[in-house]
Amino acid sequence: MTRPQQVLLALVFLTRLPLGRFLPPRMVPLSEAAWAFPLAGAMVGAVAGLPLWLAGPGLLPAALAVALAVWLTGALHEDALADFADAGGGRTHEDRLRIMRDPTIGSYGTMALIATALIRVAALAALGPLALIGAAALGRVAPVLLMRALPPAR
Repeated sequence: MTRPQQVLLALVFLTRLPLGRFLPPRMVPLSEAAWAFPLAGAMVGAVAGLPLWLAGPGLLPAALAVALAVWLTGALHEDALADFADAGGGRTHEDRLRIMRDPTIGSYGTMALIATALIRVAALAALGPLALIGAAALGRVAPVLLMRALPPAR
């Protein structure tokens, strides 16, 4: 798989963009494209930051940037955060996994999403679009490191 195809694979995995048709039909391990996760994140951050680039700093452009980032990623991170927060109420490992598989959202998950949305909007309003690009790129480094360092949960 070529480097551009690996970037496309990272974008297919990390976003809801319909780019899979540009990849070869042979499935390759996602680990081959893990190096491109931060690059894909920077690309998502750059696109999501357009409201801040075009309108300047402020709460409304920041809220639009957060909404665009959530849409581009298919709420992947928000879903995982809500599952993680809800699972905090589980007493055993099995309870936590059962809670994370549950498609409904609980009160812990709801509060985590509200709090992080408010914090993200306030931070972007204060810091601007370059912070979004950097945060989006750095945020995709963590899963690569975790994939390499930890065994899977299931």
